[in-house]
Amino acid sequence: MAGIHFDFNNFKQLLSLNIGIADRLDENRAESFTLLYCDFSEIDNQIISNCLQEILRTSDSIVNHGKDYFFVLPYTDKYGADIVKKMLDEFFDKVLKSFLLSYPADGETAEEILGFMQDSVSFFCKKELHCLDRFAKVI
Repeated sequence: MAGIHFDFNNFKQLLSLNIGIADRLDENRAESFTLLYCDFSEIDNQIISNCLQEILRTSDSIVNHGKDYFFVLPYTDKYGADIVKKMLDEFFDKVLKSFLLSYPADGETAEEILGFMQDSVSFFCKKELHCLDRFAKVI
């Protein structure tokens, strides 16, 4: 098992694609996918790679900017994403700085979702995600 890695420059398009698929296939507009952010700043890249291969599904998408990692988990609600987050914490034997949100509950567009993610990580994790400035829409 392993998620599929996408270039950070395509992050907004990846979210837009997942929104389009969710809108097409999920008529009840439940939590169609969850976006999980994790801060891996104190972890070696090889260990991160090994972890992601072990934990993520082949349907999951990975985008990173340095050690800031974002996981798009399709057909996964916040409860399911929290299980993935706990598996990551367990793998690294530490509680990672993280935040998760779901479409459509936490935003209707890629810009709204990324803006909410940026604001939430700043508030709850005390970390500025300036890498999202070019994608996020100020809410």
